[in-house]
Amino acid sequence: MELFSSRSRLASSLISGFLLLSNLVEFVTSYEAYAATEWTASHATFYGGDDASGTMGGACGYGNLYTTGYGIQTAALSPVLFNSGLSCGACFEIRCQTQNTEYCYPDAGSITITATNLCPENAARPSDLGGWCNPPRTHFDLTVPMFTTLAQYDAGIIPVEYRRVACTRTGGIRFTLNGNPYFNLVLIYNVGGDGNVVSVSMKGDQTDWYPMTRNWGQNWELGQKLTGQALSFQILSGYGTTLVCYNVADAFWQFGQTYESDNNLQGLY
Repeated sequence: MELFSSRSRLASSLISGFLLLSNLVEFVTSYEAYAATEWTASHATFYGGDDASGTMGGACGYGNLYTTGYGIQTAALSPVLFNSGLSCGACFEIRCQTQNTEYCYPDAGSITITATNLCPENAARPSDLGGWCNPPRTHFDLTVPMFTTLAQYDAGIIPVEYRRVACTRTGGIRFTLNGNPYFNLVLIYNVGGDGNVVSVSMKGDQTDWYPMTRNWGQNWELGQKLTGQALSFQILSGYGTTLVCYNVADAFWQFGQTYESDNNLQGLY
């Protein structure tokens, strides 16, 4: 593992460092409003059926949530929390406000979920009657198993408190490579610590660092031919930690395959 501070990162890679820093400044400006590390009031509903099958896929691009390791401990976020997909992979601890509703289970404690989807706004409904995810509301649309861990199913919607927490993951960060020789589309997931990725650079073993562009969710694109080269990635997490994952895929990598780094952001939150 090789972790760089802001100062050493700029010294080692001035161009990519400035690109990453500019992306971070833009992100933090819109992120501060909901990057809650203290308990913050909100509401929660549920979707996707009793077995959570309807929550697979989603706006973050993770596909089958069992395959990618997120399972049913997930939620769709309202747009203000989702932040156009930059919050994908972030983890939140949620607890029911027992003092504000009779539907909470008094001994339920809290749950921890990963953001994997978007709960879209419903402009046809008022925010307090069906438009739960309308801006400027923060809101969590949980899987049914997670919702019923906190409260009775019949409640439908419950008052909750939430806060950002570190994500606990097994293994390294995973990169699924898609595209063609002249277009790389990379899905990044299983990120520990901060959980979400807000800026990415990519390089072959014969090139400099190239800044990537976020395509959608946590899919990042780069229009450079890197076939036949070992691939490395530099990621910037939601709270500003940079991690370099060297030689994630060897020179014989193939599109359609997933490769895992030997490091993660675990313990760096």
